[in-house]
Amino acid sequence: MNIDAEVSLYPLRSADLAEPIARFLGQLEQAGLQVECGVMSSRVTGECADLFRVLGDAFEKSAAESEVVLVMKVSNACCRHNMENQS
Repeated sequence: MNIDAEVSLYPLRSADLAEPIARFLGQLEQAGLQVECGVMSSRVTGECADLFRVLGDAFEKSAAESEVVLVMKVSNACCRHNMENQS
């Protein structure tokens, strides 16, 4: 089952915000997930098990480097793939 997630990573106590976010999103893309970057959040699409596994791994790597907050909303009803198949 394909799902969508809206994710926002917030690096804490860091002068450089862009680099940790870029590394996090790069890990998602390298793992084969579709990533659409936005100003406030990013939309990530992929197979359910893969998406949760990759997001977990990317969060662990980010958290090992600095303090971060990850906000995530997940849906199986809003997935682009599912909506395209219904058309």
